[in-house]
Amino acid sequence: MKAFGRWILILVLMIAACRSKDGDLTFFSTEDDLALGSRIAEQIESDPANFPLLQPADHPQLYEILDGMLGEILRSQHILHRDELAWELRIIDNDTMANAFCTPGGYIYVYTGLIKNVETIDELAGVMAHEVAHGDLRHSTDQMTKTYGIRVLLSIILEGDVELLGNIGANLLSLTFSRSDETEADVYAVRYLSDTRYDPRAFASFFDRLSKSGGDLGMMQFLSTHPDPGNRVGKINAEWERLGSPQGKDNTKDFERLKRLLKRNQ
Repeated sequence: MKAFGRWILILVLMIAACRSKDGDLTFFSTEDDLALGSRIAEQIESDPANFPLLQPADHPQLYEILDGMLGEILRSQHILHRDELAWELRIIDNDTMANAFCTPGGYIYVYTGLIKNVETIDELAGVMAHEVAHGDLRHSTDQMTKTYGIRVLLSIILEGDVELLGNIGANLLSLTFSRSDETEADVYAVRYLSDTRYDPRAFASFFDRLSKSGGDLGMMQFLSTHPDPGNRVGKINAEWERLGSPQGKDNTKDFERLKRLLKRNQ
């Protein structure tokens, strides 16, 4: 009975206190996001069969490029939780998966399959900015709450339930965001990139190629976890124009270096 009362008290406090910076009501604080994300990151680290991570110490140049891209995105004036979340990036060594995801707390994972399928570094920056948006707008926590329930996530945050963590880790790529979350993440990705040297239009090009590929591109996996909310390209370009049509810079040399480093990893 005491345990039940403790859960009720925690829920009441969370419901009363938590509203995200973009105005959405949420059951969890950013501290909870961090705690949950940290637990999931530990689970991913301990599961090399499903998540074969490239370690930063072994691939410093590769991480230098991607961490630099992430850092530039996070310097955007539009970031809401720059100093409150972890914002750590890891590369998963799996060329058959063209995908990326962000867990609560700002833990971002990028598959080598995605890096090898994008055509420019600006496209990769667009995907990364989109994942940052999911973390910054706290969509990841909201989606996990809808999928697993408040009590399950609280059990992980407060008690570190290993079995539940294993289930969540195994199903990370089966989580899908709502139509409104996808649209919001697209818009914010364009805003983030407008403050960088990357061309926000490349993100629209990325989705345009996906929609025209007919399933031939490995990147269709990205759409399986980030379903098309309708006229995605048009909405991205409209936000780009609203922000003054920033065009970024020529990042060809950086992209060529990134490709060389990936080949060296094979």
